[in-house]
Parts: sequence; structure tokens; C-alpha cells
Amino acid sequence: FIMAISSARLTTTGDELVYESSGNNAIVTMMICNTGTPDNTDETVNTSNITINLVPDGGVSTITNTVVSNLVVPAGETVIFSDEKIVLEDGDSIRATASQSNLISITVSTLPV
Repeated sequence: FIMAISSARLTTTGDELVYESSGNNAIVTMMICNTGTPDNTDETVNTSNITINLVPDGGVSTITNTVVSNLVVPAGETVIFSDEKIVLEDGDSIRATASQSNLISITVSTLPV
């Protein structure tokens, strides 16, 4: 088995490309990390909400292909998705939108199928 890792930093609050499949690939794990510094007196500081879309080749992010909607990721926390496997065909992509720029890093682990 050859696994690959791809990472992206969400630098704006707009829709951003996280991963684009080259060939057919199974998404094995997706880790979403908020690298913001936590504030012990106010847990809302550096919190970011994220939305993730699985977009078919040539498509755009829409409510129809949203798989995670407005997930709250507090500063200093990591959310891991690893229970379900998703197969992306050549050109399919993972796109994400964050409510705060430069706080969210997403790492995707894939396996060719």
C-alpha cells in the first residue's frame, strides 16, 4: 500500500482547494487543526467554523455537495475524520471555507484504488 499525505492552509475566508484527486483515490483520514492560540478567559478567541465540500470534477462547491457544515473548531483543537472512506475520481476535489483566515490547516491522507 502506498499512502499519500496532502496538506493545505486556509488563508482566506473564501472557498479554497484542499485536495484534488489525480487518478482514483480513497480518502482514508482528514485532520482539521486550528493552529490559533487558545485564550483561557474567552474560548471564542481564534475559534473558526469550517464547511467542507466534496466536489466532482469540473464542479463547484454548493450546498448539495457539502459534507461538513459550519463545524466549530476551537483554537488549539484538532478534529479527525477517519471512520468513513470516500473514493474520489480523477479531478474530484475537497474544498473548504473557514470563518477565520490563517487558522485552519487540513491534512488529507489518501490511498490509490
